[in-house]
Amino acid sequence: MLEIRNLSFSAGAKDGKEILKSISETFYPGKLYVLTGPNGGGKSTLAKLLMGIERPDSGRILLDGRDITELEITERARLGIGYSFQNSPRFKGITVRKLLSLALGSQDEGKASELLYRVGLEPAEYLDRDADGGLSGGEMKRIEIATMLARELKVAIFDEPEAGIDLWSFRQLSETFREAHERRDLTMLIISHQERIMSLADEVLVLVDGRIASRESAEGFLAGMGAKERKEEAIHA
Repeated sequence: MLEIRNLSFSAGAKDGKEILKSISETFYPGKLYVLTGPNGGGKSTLAKLLMGIERPDSGRILLDGRDITELEITERARLGIGYSFQNSPRFKGITVRKLLSLALGSQDEGKASELLYRVGLEPAEYLDRDADGGLSGGEMKRIEIATMLARELKVAIFDEPEAGIDLWSFRQLSETFREAHERRDLTMLIISHQERIMSLADEVLVLVDGRIASRESAEGFLAGMGAKERKEEAIHA
């Protein structure tokens, strides 16, 4: 279980303006959460605080009751927290095979191949390719997710995984998230604006101006969003 208690952050903000304002939330194992809201609301900042890339001004972060607020990124990774960046990193001189072996902690080609199949990639075509600029954004995104699935994570955080990928890759990505949610006792937190991903969620949280404005089921959120769009269409008709 991941908990955040009265989490606030303002470092680097102009005039000391708070980016996050005393947020308290609990995320449970086996649940998929989508965090959405307007740009600049603090979504990516919250994700970076959870991974330890940034440190809060105040408040605590707990994993299974343990206070991890002061732990470094590597220590949090060892405890089972994983983070997928909005723009996937490139690894010059490292093959996809090597990258997956590092994530798995073994050189089991069968497991590496299974991971690639799960994200919609043919192992024979990708295992020996370099994980660098020769791969498209969609290919790198799926390989990055395969490395996340390779680890026995407790918490997986994805920052706008749909960014920069084509429609086919996005559909495959959504299916991968659905399968991961069904197969593992994993807490998943996905930052996204896409209805297809929101529809997979157990709950959708809306972050506005540094605060959680609402937290509700995906069905309730999407129904409300649809009603709002219909109202706006009627007003402008």
